[in-house]
Amino acid sequence: MKNLLAAAATVTVILIAGTAFAAQKTVKLAVENMYCASCPYIVKMSLADVPGVSAVEVSFEEKTATVTFDDAETNVESLTDATFNAGYPSDLVQPSQ
Repeated sequence: MKNLLAAAATVTVILIAGTAFAAQKTVKLAVENMYCASCPYIVKMSLADVPGVSAVEVSFEEKTATVTFDDAETNVESLTDATFNAGYPSDLVQPSQ
């Protein structure tokens, strides 16, 4: 019984610690191939379907997408894969230093 309680406590600590280190991140992606009025909608929907994404703003004029996501559930590679699979290759915009 003592071992069972210790194991349950360990699992609980691991689960809580994992969510404690998760953070919301916001990144900007440069998106290629947006040429028509429906393109931003398609890009937005492809990014919104990625698990962990909480917000997406797409600018047709700037050819960018700004994405807010939970970094415990997804990453930039998954975001760029989603746009690529929808026909819109994208890359992370590096912040200027």
